[in-house]
Amino acid sequence: MRDRVVLGSALAVLLLAALAALFGPLVAPYDPGAQNLDLGPTGPSAGHWLGTDELGRDIASRLLAGAGTALWGPVVGAVGTTVLGTALGLAAGYYRGWTDAILMRVTDLMIALPGLLVLVVLVGVVGGGYVWAVAALIVLSAPNDVRVIRSLVFAQRDLAYVEAARTLGLRSGRIMYRHILPNLAPTVLANLLLTFVAALVALSGLSFLGIGLPPGTPDWGLMIEENRRLLDLNPWASLAPAILITVAATAATLLGDGIFDRLSAKGTQRAGD
Repeated sequence: MRDRVVLGSALAVLLLAALAALFGPLVAPYDPGAQNLDLGPTGPSAGHWLGTDELGRDIASRLLAGAGTALWGPVVGAVGTTVLGTALGLAAGYYRGWTDAILMRVTDLMIALPGLLVLVVLVGVVGGGYVWAVAALIVLSAPNDVRVIRSLVFAQRDLAYVEAARTLGLRSGRIMYRHILPNLAPTVLANLLLTFVAALVALSGLSFLGIGLPPGTPDWGLMIEENRRLLDLNPWASLAPAILITVAATAATLLGDGIFDRLSAKGTQRAGD
């Protein structure tokens, strides 16, 4: 019962975050970019539930508008990482031989690199903005998924159902994606959500450093950096986006663990039957 409550709560939080990302700018009480220099930084009030920043912009409106910017990058990064890492892991584990040797040497090299530092250098020095930051994050994060999926495919490749599929003359691609991959679903889904958490933290960190997004853009990570000087005047201007990032990351982690446990349990029951 407790697990259901935790799983349901995590799912509800992520659904609310998704709704905010989709419709936040439409339901925001104020224009998130509208400035009121006469108002300046103020604490919570009836007119501004979370107060305003140093330019008189409504914090609640900027949080709602910034949900899309803060979340779409991690979602795209997580999906891209999972697709790339799963495809390469399947190929390495199924074909073995030279395919496995080449892919794993490249994977080992990528894992040895300090990913976050490389990401900061690439985006900060080379430039290219938020889209390129997400693309670089996908390339740097995929090797971890490659290793995990490869090891699982090794365990599946010589099982009876795979041998039967080969005996029937099915193509390797069909065997990998129609037969082996469904059995890896718990791990793939859990990896997807954990990768989302890592991408959320990494991209929020880049925004905090002022890399990738232009100043003034409604974004949770950027709001923390812009408003950290206002802790005495309006702490919610900086604390609110930090809390939202933490809550979203925690919910995704709990949901990933819950999905993995439930799907793994179902798989074990089917195997026992």
